[in-house]
Amino acid sequence: MRLFVATLFSSLLLALAGCATVTPGMTREEVLSSLGRPTAELDRDGIHRLQYSRQPMGQSVVMVDLDASGHVVQSREVMNPANLYKIDVSGTTTQADILWALGPPATVDGVMAWNGKIWAYRWRDIEDMWFWVYFDPAGVVRRIQQGPDIPLFRVMR
Repeated sequence: MRLFVATLFSSLLLALAGCATVTPGMTREEVLSSLGRPTAELDRDGIHRLQYSRQPMGQSVVMVDLDASGHVVQSREVMNPANLYKIDVSGTTTQADILWALGPPATVDGVMAWNGKIWAYRWRDIEDMWFWVYFDPAGVVRRIQQGPDIPLFRVMR
C-alpha cells in the first residue's frame, strides 16, 4: 500500500510540475498561458514583474521577471529562507520594496508593543511557518521574524 501511495504522489507531483514550467526566454503570453493571470504586476528598473501569490492561505509566491521585450529573465519562488533573510533592516527598505520582493501580505497586523504595521506572510520550511515584517510609522522595515503557523484548533484542545 505504501508503494502505491508513494508512486501516486510522485506521479501527481511530476504532472503538476510539468504543467506550470516557466523558463528564461518565454514570452509574456506563454507565461500567461502556463500560469494564468498574475495576482499583481509591477515595474521597477526596467523589469516588469508578474507576481503569482497564493497568500493569504497558501505558502507560495512566484515572481516572473520580464525584460523590456516581454521575455522571461527569471522565475523563482520567493518564500524561502535564503530570500526572506536578505531583507535589510538597517532603515533603507520600504513597504514598496517588500511589495516588490514578496508581494502583498497574508495579513496586516499591529500589536501594542510595536508602533507600526506588521505584515505577515505564510511560507513552508520544515513545517508551516509565518514570516513577519515590522515597519516603523514611516513605512520603513525595522525588524523581521519567523515563527510556526499553529492552527487555532490545536491550541484550543
